[in-house]
Amino acid sequence: MSHRLQFTVKKLIRMALLLLGVSLTAFLLMDASPLDPLQTNVGQAALGAMSPEQVARLEAYWGVNTPAAERYLSWLGGALRGDLGVSLLYRRPVLEVIGQRLSASLGLLIFAWALSGALGLALGILAGASRGRWTDRLIRGGCLLLSSTPAFWLALLLLIVFSVWLRVLPIGLAVPIGAAADSVTLLERLRHALLPAVTLSITGVSGIALHTREKVVDVLDSDYILFARARGEERILRRHVLRNVALPALTLQFASIGEIIGGSVLVEQVFSYPGLGQAAVSAGLGGDMPLLLGITVTTAAIVFGGNLAADLLYGVVDPRIRRGAARG
Repeated sequence: MSHRLQFTVKKLIRMALLLLGVSLTAFLLMDASPLDPLQTNVGQAALGAMSPEQVARLEAYWGVNTPAAERYLSWLGGALRGDLGVSLLYRRPVLEVIGQRLSASLGLLIFAWALSGALGLALGILAGASRGRWTDRLIRGGCLLLSSTPAFWLALLLLIVFSVWLRVLPIGLAVPIGAAADSVTLLERLRHALLPAVTLSITGVSGIALHTREKVVDVLDSDYILFARARGEERILRRHVLRNVALPALTLQFASIGEIIGGSVLVEQVFSYPGLGQAAVSAGLGGDMPLLLGITVTTAAIVFGGNLAADLLYGVVDPRIRRGAARG
């Protein structure tokens, strides 16, 4: 238990350093952006019609003339106290905006993460077990095609087929157009979230399936599998292959969190889904530094938390790791 506690503490310290580096990198990239937040959000014509006092107030609000180091240290000091600032675009606390948008995206991310992992694992095992046959060639070809397909293009294709041609699913948004929030049913929310979730799931299947197939092939070519077949053992796939594929599959599953979050940015834009990805795009294009830094740190923490969960689950899946850690 002490070893696992020490391991967790070390990981959390690394997480804090990682979040610091991520926030600093995002700030520097945003500060180096050629976009002028005043012209982007107000417009050149409106700025020309304003008085110098009004322009000065806008510059103070957007922090145009504030030194970069002062702005970052001010944000960092508030973040250490649990205050990520106020969104310049939404004029609301960043934590409130992130909580609202994340609650909309969380269902998409969890569904896509679970479905892509289950399908990828099943297809990888099936392809590896039928190596060289038509099933293996079909799965590999499909996965290679999906891995080279951009997420936004796939989202557009599904949108055209199911929303424009077949008209069985909504064309976008998270709720029906013009409907009050309290009158929207759970079924209507699920219908609007189905296409974005399926798109994210499909884009995450190929990597897991291909890596799982390679691991299954390596296991089936190992000496102990040859020995098990010579002994006439049955259920080799269940007794030996699945156990040896479990750890790599766990690693791939939690490592895909970052890929799914990154894909959600493009997918939510295509479907006009008001989630965290769309808020990140709006913050980046609108020069909303506090909101963009808050979203960046939040998503980085989610990805790192997934990797930490995978490391802690290794000992549960494989007792040998737990015993080796205890002896170490």
